[in-house]
Amino acid sequence: MSATLAPPVVKLVGANGQISLGKRYAGRQVLLEEREPGVWLIRTATVIPDSERWLHAPQTAADLAEALDWARSHPASDA
Repeated sequence: MSATLAPPVVKLVGANGQISLGKRYAGRQVLLEEREPGVWLIRTATVIPDSERWLHAPQTAADLAEALDWARSHPASDA
């Protein structure tokens, strides 16, 4: 069983169907799962667009890191 970081808080769902999670989560993406009617699990998430997912493949990420290291050690010049 996981430890609870804060005691439960009562929130009111507004007329537009929204709940405020507070400013510390402003602008963050979240995953919302309805486990059963009236029971939700909300987790912060980082979502990677499908068109950028290839950048996170292990070999691609390693190649990119190697290229960035090379670029740092070989400054651009007009020569």
